[in-house]
This record gives sequence, C-alpha cells and structure tokens, in this order.
Amino acid sequence: MNTNKLAYYLLRVITFPLMYFSFKFIHKLGKVLGYISYFVLREYRKKTLSNLALANDLKLSNIEIRRIAIKSFQNLAITVLEYPKLFAKKDLSKIIKCENPNTANELYLQKKGIIFFCAHQSNWEVLFLDGTARMQGIAIGRPIKNKKLYKWIIRIRQKKGGKIITPKNALKEGLRNLRKGIFLGIVGDQSMPDSNYYFPFLGRRAWTSTAPALLSYRTKSPIIVATTRRVNGGYRIRYSDPIWPNFNEPLEKEVKRLMNESLSLLQQKITERPHEWLWQHNRWKQQTPRIVYKRFRHDCICIILPKNRDDFEKIVKHLPILKTIYTRDFISILCPKKYKSDPLIKCDEIIYYKDYKDTLLKDYRFKLVYNFTPFKKVKRHYQKLSAFEVITIDKLQKAASKKLTKDEITDLSKVFEAALCRRALKSTNL
Repeated sequence: MNTNKLAYYLLRVITFPLMYFSFKFIHKLGKVLGYISYFVLREYRKKTLSNLALANDLKLSNIEIRRIAIKSFQNLAITVLEYPKLFAKKDLSKIIKCENPNTANELYLQKKGIIFFCAHQSNWEVLFLDGTARMQGIAIGRPIKNKKLYKWIIRIRQKKGGKIITPKNALKEGLRNLRKGIFLGIVGDQSMPDSNYYFPFLGRRAWTSTAPALLSYRTKSPIIVATTRRVNGGYRIRYSDPIWPNFNEPLEKEVKRLMNESLSLLQQKITERPHEWLWQHNRWKQQTPRIVYKRFRHDCICIILPKNRDDFEKIVKHLPILKTIYTRDFISILCPKKYKSDPLIKCDEIIYYKDYKDTLLKDYRFKLVYNFTPFKKVKRHYQKLSAFEVITIDKLQKAASKKLTKDEITDLSKVFEAALCRRALKSTNL
C-alpha cells in the first residue's frame, strides 16, 4: 500500500465518528483544533500573518492580524472536519440555505447559463452542493496529489448531481455547458501570476484568471457572485445581481470590467468577515515557478542595507539584478538615513533608519528578508514574525558556489542570479 492510500484510510478512520456528530459540535471541535494548529503549523502561520498584513484595505493592527489569523485557522479546521459530515448527510437543506435564489432559478428555467463566481469563504463546498440541489451544474476543481483522497472529495462535491471538471478542460467544458443552460462554478480568489490581468484585491496587486469574464462574453452568460457565511452551526448563501456582458464594447474592455465588478463584490464580502477567508493561500503571489527557486520565491521582500559606506556601495551597485529577479514582487528597503540622497532601485517603499536596532520592525508583511548588515538580531526578530528565511551574502555565495567559479563568486550580481534563479535571466522569462 502506497503512502497516499495509507494517509487516506487513516484519515477516514480518524474522522469516521464525525459523521455522527452535529454541525455545532464539529464547529466547536474545529475551533479548538484550529487554535492549536495556529501554533503548530509554523509555515502556514507565517503565510497567514503575512497575507493579512499585505491586505492594505483592511488596515489591521498587529493585534487584529493575530486575532484574525487564529480565527482563520479555526475556520479552516471546521471546513476540513465537515467533509465526513457532508459525505454522510443526505439532506443538507436545514444546514445550507440560500437567502435569495429566485433570480438564479429564473435564469436557469430560461436555460440561461450562469457563471457562479465565488471564493474560499467559510466552507466553500456548500455553494456547489446547494446550487446542484436546485440546478444542473459543473464546477472547476484542481486535483490534489493524493488521488484516493481526491476521489472521495469529488464524491462529496458531486453527491447532488453536479460534475467537477479539471482546469485543463475548463474553457472547452465551460463553453459547451453554459450554452446548454448548465451553470459553471468558478473559485476566483486563487493566485494566477502568469495571467496578464491583475486587480487591486484588498488594496494589493493580485494576478487573476480572466476565464469567468471570457466565458461570460463568449456565451452571453451573466456572472453571479456567490458568497457564503457561517451562522449558528449552518451556512447562509447570498447571490449578487447578475453581471451581464455588454456586447457594444470590445472584448478586452468588457473582460476587464466584468472581472473588476466581480472581484469588487467578492472582496467586499471578504472584508465583512475576513476571518472566514482562506488566508493560508498566497493570494498575492507575483512569480511563477519558472525562474526563481521556491526557497527564494516570496511575494513580499525586505532588503536591509548596511551603515558602512563601502559595504553600502558594494550592495547598492548590485541591487538592479535583484530588482530584475523580483520584477513584480513587493520590495521594501531599509536604508541608513545618512544615505538618503543616494539613488536606489525602484521599490514599493524605502524606510530610513538611524541605528541598527531601528531595523527591527514589528511588520508581518515580509516573507523573505535580505540582511546585508552585520546586525545578527535581524534573523531571530523577523523569523519570529513572518519571514521564512533571513538571507545573508554568505548564504547566497554558498548557494551559488555550485554554479560559479572562485573568481565569479566575488561578483554579487552573478551570485544573486546563480543563487536565486533556476536559469540564466532573460527578459522574455520575466
């Protein structure tokens, strides 16, 4: 028996009793396990804290960031624990209620295809289960590595007669089914850094697939934003008014408008209940895996420059290559005040400091810190917050040593490129 099968059977055995507990009990248990998970799952905690700090529109204090992060873990734990219950329970009508289904039902009866655009809110699985209890529908689902577990999840999602399609077949199947009057469900809050469209999601640039808008325009189908919230052990679903494509406008312009309106409605609902959103996902991912190694591939980066003049000039001279590597990422530079007049690379912000102790910011945004100073407290400080790693020149040279000669290892631009990148940089790759 392979590892995936063993993991699946262990999970089913452990969670088997949950099928017989009430949703309210599962929610209480989820809150306890979610609270524990916040402290145990270190990497996910860092990611969650950083993502909350990156959400400019929420304007959260550090205390609020930590509070919402814990609640987000509790929300995720509840969602995971509910899978066995959703699998076993036949009648979900008392648990899941749509507050305003009439418009969608009328469109369905008219054989109008509907694109339901949703997010990872509360338990996002209930949206498709409720929709397919009333209408024929399909939804896009991204397979996971554990095939046995994914088959079980698919059985849950399809229990009301719906069908899950893969992203690979999404456009073809979406077009075909929408034209038949079958609805299509799309989870639209996932990062898509290889897209050419971005939206300032919660005040931060987020690259997003335009598939919902393209399908809407091609099939003359409206987009309805579907949101859900957890209430008294159950779920309440709400639909937006239909967003119709305007065929008097060119495709490119309409795609942008349709996406902007849909995402605006989605983020509004997330803002109302931020603790019920999946903050463990890197929504603001700016890089594809093609160029930068995973270890160094993070959306928000802090670069700390040294106070010594020679060291400062040595680093600043090679910063352009870092900017080329992190061409779209959110970069903050901590620079000594005495070098305020010195030109630096274009970045999101420059914070000037007087003493090294001033570089110890209580800032959860930074997932990766480049410390080019001799100040050793930087590492412990930022790794206690959200930084996955604090990188020094020594670490970079060590990482680059397999690719560079002894003479090349002294050239920081070559070190940056060799250490951080899978392949030689080309403008077409960025």
